Amino acid sequence: MSNVTRLHHALPLNPARAINEMDESLRKVIDNAKDAGMPQGLIVALLHGQAQSETSRMVS
Repeated sequence: MSNVTRLHHALPLNPARAINEMDESLRKVIDNAKDAGMPQGLIVALLHGQAQSETSRMVS
């Protein structure tokens, strides 16, 4: 695991700020998709699929 970089030590990272910025970005993207007429079920399915993929990648 010598090739793993710990962002906490490498960057001045404020976890609360990073989470808030990510949350705001997701909120904007979801609102834009709704405004464009994308069905809510499809939005949920895409987000769930992405979460499943990332979880699988982290566990494997």
